[in-house]
Amino acid sequence: MNTIVYLHGYGSSGQSGTVAYLRKRMPEYIILAPDIPVSPREALPFLREYCEENKADLIIGTSMGGMYAMQITGYDRICVNPALHMSQLPEIMKVGTWDYFQPTADGRTQFTITEDIINEFRNMEAQMFENITDEDKTHCWGFFGDEDTTVNCREEFESHFSPNIIEFHGGHRLTNAVIRDVILPFVQAIRK
Repeated sequence: MNTIVYLHGYGSSGQSGTVAYLRKRMPEYIILAPDIPVSPREALPFLREYCEENKADLIIGTSMGGMYAMQITGYDRICVNPALHMSQLPEIMKVGTWDYFQPTADGRTQFTITEDIINEFRNMEAQMFENITDEDKTHCWGFFGDEDTTVNCREEFESHFSPNIIEFHGGHRLTNAVIRDVILPFVQAIRK
């Protein structure tokens, strides 16, 4: 059975409704969804190891998860509205303690953002394209909602991954309708 690793967005967890819907709509796949560590210095190595250990066939990431998915080379990757510059979103990425949208697998309901974490994002963003080869680029696709008012990194993503760009009708968050009508048909096409 093929394995898909789903990487959630900022403030979410691997226990989101998106994960439940993917599992319902894709019973032929094992759908794994780790809780992403808050610190990018911890998150990216953790996610690389997680995908390797679980023999991922495909990575799907949304928003912040899409930014991480893009950097996990060696796999087919679908990046939905990737947030390539988390450190530049002061209305979202701000110092303090915040509630997760859904509790994590170990029951945590809150996470803390510090100035150090924001700087870790800034440092990662400065070098996120450095290790992506031409071959990696052919295995990474960006999906962008035409009504996304939260993050708009399409032009930058396209400059690295063109022509692997797909526009869909929708906003920033991945809805069940977008999964059903856009993502699933694409997954079926590339996994044949």
